[in-house]
Amino acid sequence: MKTINTRRTIRKYADKDVDQQLLNRLLTEAARTQTMGNLQLYSVVITRSKEGKETLAPAHFNQPMVTQAPVVLTICADFRRTTRWCEERKAQPGYDNFLSFINAATDALLYTQTFCNLAEEEGLGICYLGTTVYMPDMIIDALNLPKLVMPVATLTVGWPDESPQLSDRLPLASFVHEERYVDYTREAIDKYYAEKEALEENRHFCEVNGKETLAQVFTDCRYTKKDNEAMSEGMKKALKRQGFN
Repeated sequence: MKTINTRRTIRKYADKDVDQQLLNRLLTEAARTQTMGNLQLYSVVITRSKEGKETLAPAHFNQPMVTQAPVVLTICADFRRTTRWCEERKAQPGYDNFLSFINAATDALLYTQTFCNLAEEEGLGICYLGTTVYMPDMIIDALNLPKLVMPVATLTVGWPDESPQLSDRLPLASFVHEERYVDYTREAIDKYYAEKEALEENRHFCEVNGKETLAQVFTDCRYTKKDNEAMSEGMKKALKRQGFN
């Protein structure tokens, strides 16, 4: 059984199916996670078919695990179901706004993390795809998502066919603040990031990208200002399309 201290992101999967009964049990158990007002403001779309995964792949920059994994889960912030419940019960819903999206997205991400923990305890491998929010329109179209349903997370799920190295993490002192937030001095940044920057794989990361520092790899190559701004506009448009104004 895995523990949180040994968890790894798995991108390569064995040629072995994920039993539907097991998947249903994990999806059911994950629903015991925290939720705003006990409303469970999320929905999960399961994709198993080759055609379905190939349709989703471009939205995730055609990362190979999307088509190679036995199961792809798209977790959505969902105020549609609650809104329909209200409409059918003589109540007047007011959930077509940004705050409602944030509440539903929070619910969906809490559910996502709980599912990940449960699945990994069973020995399954998980890859969390942050690309879900980059090009949401493509996912909305692929999955036929109605108004008030917005994709916020994607998981590829399967039995691991690799055992990668554990990824590095910043020390506790770098992200925990006692009583009040204390801003970061140059000395603190040097201290907290020293181990990460000294890792051989991160030094290599700089070399192959032709950058002097690891931070430059992120700002100039991986998550650029231009891309962030363009995808932010896409996200805003998708939210409006889905009725979160």
